[in-house]
Amino acid sequence: MSEEAMNRKPIIAILTMDDEKEYFRGNRVNFAETIAAGKEMGYTVYILTIKDLKLSQKRVVGYNYMQETNVWQQEWFPLPHVIYNRIPLREDEMQPAVRRKIQDVLSHSSIKIFNPYYFNKWHLFEWLKKSPSTKKYIPKTQRLRTSSGLGKMLKKHAYLYLKPEAGKAGVGIMTLRMNPAKSLKYRLKVQDKKGSISYKAAKIQKLWTRIRKEAGVNSYIVQQGITLATMNKRPFDLRLLAQKNGKGQWDVTGIGARVAGISSITTHVPRGGSIEDPEKILTTIFGTEQARSIMAKARAAAVVIAKQVERGSGHTLGEMSMDLGVDTTGGIWFFEANAKPMKFDEPHIRRRSLERIFQYCSYLSRMSG
Repeated sequence: MSEEAMNRKPIIAILTMDDEKEYFRGNRVNFAETIAAGKEMGYTVYILTIKDLKLSQKRVVGYNYMQETNVWQQEWFPLPHVIYNRIPLREDEMQPAVRRKIQDVLSHSSIKIFNPYYFNKWHLFEWLKKSPSTKKYIPKTQRLRTSSGLGKMLKKHAYLYLKPEAGKAGVGIMTLRMNPAKSLKYRLKVQDKKGSISYKAAKIQKLWTRIRKEAGVNSYIVQQGITLATMNKRPFDLRLLAQKNGKGQWDVTGIGARVAGISSITTHVPRGGSIEDPEKILTTIFGTEQARSIMAKARAAAVVIAKQVERGSGHTLGEMSMDLGVDTTGGIWFFEANAKPMKFDEPHIRRRSLERIFQYCSYLSRMSG
């Protein structure tokens, strides 16, 4: 490859869904920030909808953000070298026409795409179980299929999490505790929009009926509950952003901490969770030295997990956010990875994350030359 081709910056399209009223769907503030960061770094970057992505043409209709006037403008753009997939909803991505279009991009000779699909929770745990380097971070996990299967799991672990396989932002998560000493020995907590609701049952059949009702048509996994370290009696987890850098290698862009809301099962901020400094929390609980060691372990875990998830998915991935738990002894546990990371609120992580997206896009386009 010539020196000039090496230094030429690729054209990047942010892929989303078309929308009849709004032209395109997705988080416009995020899109505007991403485009502004790309332009600052000298890239041509625009929004492209699934409908307007026509691979047989040299030019496509895209959307450009005009910062001075705060207006989205429709323009013609060259076909991109790299596509950054930000289709906002799993349901959109599952549509046959959308999957076909992504498939066409995946087999295209000169266009690269990364993170082509959302992750499924069950698949994530299956992939991570396959490698000794990641298996140690995985709580015992199985599919929620029958009341007897659930009963067997409760005999081994008296505290369980029930999570939708295709869940997002903590919606639909339940916890289950069993206390044989009580007459109503099963206690189910269900996350709802504001906080959580509790149900008690004496028999597993009664419990099962309630769980099925709450789950509806959604497939669930059941997972060993981990006793997490707590801050003022509130559990927290570490939210890490793993991204590939300009050399195509996985690295941790930043680590945040999310503390659970008072009556919430999860640490999601919209459910009353709060954003904290991870080093401060860990130092308060474990002391300076162990806090440093936990942060280093979390970073190392995130990199091996990202590599294994990419291997398992069979696709090129460039970023993922993940939730890691810290138990009362300082041990690290993997709970969740997201193929479409939400924006990190910590400004230093946000800025670096945007830079990395473009550095990795450059790497990807060089690889296709």
